[in-house]
Amino acid sequence: MHTSYTLTIAGLSIAAAALLASCDSTRTEHITAPPAVTASPTADSSHTLVASTEEVPTAMPAPSINLSADAATVLAMPEVPVLCYHQVRDWRDSDSKQARDYIVPVERFKEQMQMLADSGYHTIAPDQLMAYLTTGAALPDKPIIITFDDTNLDQYTNALPELNKHGFKATFFIMTVSMNRPRYMTREQVKDLSDNGHTIGSHTWDHQNVKKYQDSDWLTQVKKPKHTLEEITGKPVTYFAYPFGLWNKEAIPALKSHGMTAAFQLAAKRDEQDPLYTIRRIIASGYWSPGRLYKNIEGSF
Repeated sequence: MHTSYTLTIAGLSIAAAALLASCDSTRTEHITAPPAVTASPTADSSHTLVASTEEVPTAMPAPSINLSADAATVLAMPEVPVLCYHQVRDWRDSDSKQARDYIVPVERFKEQMQMLADSGYHTIAPDQLMAYLTTGAALPDKPIIITFDDTNLDQYTNALPELNKHGFKATFFIMTVSMNRPRYMTREQVKDLSDNGHTIGSHTWDHQNVKKYQDSDWLTQVKKPKHTLEEITGKPVTYFAYPFGLWNKEAIPALKSHGMTAAFQLAAKRDEQDPLYTIRRIIASGYWSPGRLYKNIEGSF
């Protein structure tokens, strides 16, 4: 029997502007002028891998996706909820009020995941979402996608055990400059996520605004990170998350040309010509109780 959550809070508590705010502005560490990142682990790579509580999943046939589906077909399908997380750690005195929207304390994250499980939500992968949107393929009851941006180590050490507990699979959008750095995941940890059934997507090289890209920026921020992640995982990397959730129409052809088949923004309206490149997400706030998260999911999608 599922736990009942009483929902009495009206409306969303966080304005749309907050959902479109920069996730970089809330991180306690900001990466600037990054040096080259090598493939070899650094001293920070000694973190013990989190053992999965499940057997490695048996490979399943890839869902059939119709990349030629017209926009009207995609837009006609009811949206699937997509959550966006950044840091999963306890608040510090130095964290600003705004930052705490993007930092979910460990116990709060556990409560939120328990609510999803008790409420009958089933996590799906982006491939399943794409098959559903482009061919009408069936999904489990109450599907949801859980995503993580920025490669923060606490996603692996704090969030992953809770995902494993409920049998949830997530999508991790990796900022490749950060791998093997202190407080970020190692290449080995990213591969471990992929090997255990989670989806790895790209979140650029170093989190620059896509709306400002010119010429070689696409090579640096999209093509090379995609190649790096494919080398690590041994799998195609075809999903992209816009830094800050910001996008423009000019970015979409460039993403297509570099092999991205879909892209995730935040809460803005989807593009009417290319809805697969403007898939909506909501940021799961560190302030939200389980009941409030439930209400915001139901009210946003």
